[in-house]
Amino acid sequence: MSEITGIEPQVKDKTRCNVYVDGRFYCGIKLEVAIKYHLKAGMRIEKEQLDRIQLETEKSQALDRAMTHLSAAMKTRKQISDFLAKKGYTQPVIEYVLERLTYYGFVDDFAFCRSYVQSVKGKGKRALENDLIKRGADKEAIEAALSETEEDVSEAAELLDKYMRGKTFDKQTLYKGFKYLLSKGYGYETAKQALQKFGDTSEDN
Repeated sequence: MSEITGIEPQVKDKTRCNVYVDGRFYCGIKLEVAIKYHLKAGMRIEKEQLDRIQLETEKSQALDRAMTHLSAAMKTRKQISDFLAKKGYTQPVIEYVLERLTYYGFVDDFAFCRSYVQSVKGKGKRALENDLIKRGADKEAIEAALSETEEDVSEAAELLDKYMRGKTFDKQTLYKGFKYLLSKGYGYETAKQALQKFGDTSEDN
């Protein structure tokens, strides 16, 4: 059994309050809900009961918030989960929202990864993979999306051309250009093929 140690009105939304359990923030709920269930500081309560209260009274609002968040751009499941957690929703509510969004096709990590891979230019597979990992995309979705694409040598060469502008086309500078492409996430073979358009690419590259 836990204890509600504080209930405070939210700064940005006076119709809602933050509930603190055992001295730590636990969730946010509407003030009218707190009143309805007679929640108050000092009250002993199971956290699961707070979860049920929030799920019963706020799942529709949480879904609406997630939909609004999605309206600007596609998001991964992890991004939606993190967004709702920051808004004070408990895990059962978050899971409910993700289930609904997945059912209606609004959240799909594979579709997100595929769209990202197709839209981002000037990065190799390793860099794209790192970007998607940072966005919390599902590992299998990342792998599936990357398996559908091949690194574009001409794109890598164009990036290298911009890097080489104003520089001397000697072996040392070309090697730096090669490492530059690797730093952009391009694979060894892609970088080497791009470099062949600019000069000597002997094995000591």
